Amino acid sequence: MPVPLFALLLYVLWACFLAFVIVVWRTGKVMRGENMVQDFTSGVPHGSEAYWRANRAHINTLENLPLFAGVILTASVLEVPGVIFATLASVAIVARVIQSLIHLSSGAGIAVNLRFLFWLVQIFCIVAMVVQIILVVGLPEWPTGPEIWVRLGLSA
Repeated sequence: MPVPLFALLLYVLWACFLAFVIVVWRTGKVMRGENMVQDFTSGVPHGSEAYWRANRAHINTLENLPLFAGVILTASVLEVPGVIFATLASVAIVARVIQSLIHLSSGAGIAVNLRFLFWLVQIFCIVAMVVQIILVVGLPEWPTGPEIWVRLGLSA
């Protein structure tokens, strides 16, 4: 299996793990009679600060998953080779896990700054992977002049 696709699978597993943490916490609260199932309104802070950080870490992971998946799958379809691309994908998943672990561990100012730093690393990796795809495959050939009108069906 190519490293970038493996990194994508790890990303998905990480999102599943964070969801599992939330489910275990909620199930425990319901089983102990501390909450009813309907008490966990989406988007509304409920539970301890640690629980809410886990909730946000999961949501942050899901927010970035489509970006990462889109780039990895595009590169896979276009058969973009290379150690550089694989390294960027690996660094991105490691940065994602570190960002989530920091999110889970603390809400202090330094933790927020470190989370932001690891988010920037991920964004840098995603943008660098897009650039790598363009460098390897090239830009699309756009129709110009009268050809574009013919393709759009606006010319006789």
